[in-house]
This record gives sequence, C-alpha cells and structure tokens, in this order.
Amino acid sequence: QVQLVESGGGLVQPGGSLRLSCAASGIFSSIYDMGWYRQAPGKQRELVAAITSGSTNYADSVKGRFTIPRDNAKNTVYLQMNSLKPEDTAVYYCNADILRVGVSRSIYWGQGTQVTVSS
Repeated sequence: QVQLVESGGGLVQPGGSLRLSCAASGIFSSIYDMGWYRQAPGKQRELVAAITSGSTNYADSVKGRFTIPRDNAKNTVYLQMNSLKPEDTAVYYCNADILRVGVSRSIYWGQGTQVTVSS
C-alpha cells in the first residue's frame, strides 16, 4: 500500500511563513509528478504548485511567494509558503503520480493539512 503523509500545517499571522511536507511511504518503483492542491470552504480544490522531473508550475496567486522543493532520496515534496495572506487559508493536499511494483501508475492523495492565516 502507498501512503502520502502530510505535516506542517497550522495557524500563522499574515506575512508569516510555513513549510508543508508530504512523504510517500510503501512499496513502489517510481514517483513521477508531485503537487500541492488546496481547498477553501465553499470553493473547489485548486492546484497550488506542481513539480515534475525538470520543471515547476505555480498558480498565479502564489507565484513569487511559494516554492515546491522536492527531495527524491526521501520521497518527499515540500511547499514553502512565504508572505502568507488570509486568502491562503485552506486545507492543503499533496498528490503524487506513483508506479507501484506490478501495478499501473496511479494518483495518490494525502489526508490534507489545515493552514489558517489570521491575526
């Protein structure tokens, strides 16, 4: 079984920073794309940032404030969030495109972590 375990959410003041982590565990051959999504109350889930083998992609609303570093040796993707705004408040989910041994590629999701930006 493959699991994505997220950590690092919490309450932060506007202008502050947080770093989310998402670690993949289990038995698998390869991890391809990894990304972060978020869902605010009453809104659809939206892509925040994604990373492939050679490139990154960011939502316009977070460009210049968020980065998505990845540590392949640890099967972990991060979301470094700086200059946080109240409108960044949401549940953040990571996902990953993973090839399991003897199984086709599938998209896996983490359980979500709450980020609240408020004074």
